[in-house]
Order: sequence, then structure tokens, then C-alpha cells
Amino acid sequence: MANDTPVPLNRIERILRNMIASAAGLSILAIIATIVGNLSGVNTREGIWLTVTVLPFVGLTIAFLLIVAFLVVSVVRRRRLAQNGG
Repeated sequence: MANDTPVPLNRIERILRNMIASAAGLSILAIIATIVGNLSGVNTREGIWLTVTVLPFVGLTIAFLLIVAFLVVSVVRRRRLAQNGG
């Protein structure tokens, strides 16, 4: 195997990647919805809008923690591959 051949993602890394994209994407959509709601005059401090307003705080935090977990899993796997010779 050549040294510049990319290492494919394992199942855990694919799952983490999709979870990161989902959490960050949903948070970005919630930010956009909050901005549109505020511009259209909706009270974003009550009802379902409160959930939409708070969602980015939780979602982006979860996405950040998942990125850290992804990096740890990726580094551990690459070190094991390097020690075992591929």
C-alpha cells in the first residue's frame, strides 16, 4: 500500500461525521429560522419559537463535542494502523 493512499473511514467515524453534520445543520437552520422570525415580527420568546431559539446553543455544543470525539477516534485508529504497519 502506498504511503499517500487515503485511509477509509470506519463505521464509527462515518456515524460521528453524520451526527456532526446533522447537529450543526439543524442548528444553522434554527438560527436562520430565528432571524426570519424576528424580521417578520414573531415573538420568539414563547411557544415553539423558544425551542427554535435555544436549539443552536445546545446543537452547536453537541456538534463541538462530537468533533472532539471524532478527532480522538481518528487519531487512535491512525496510530494503531501506523503501529501495525497498515
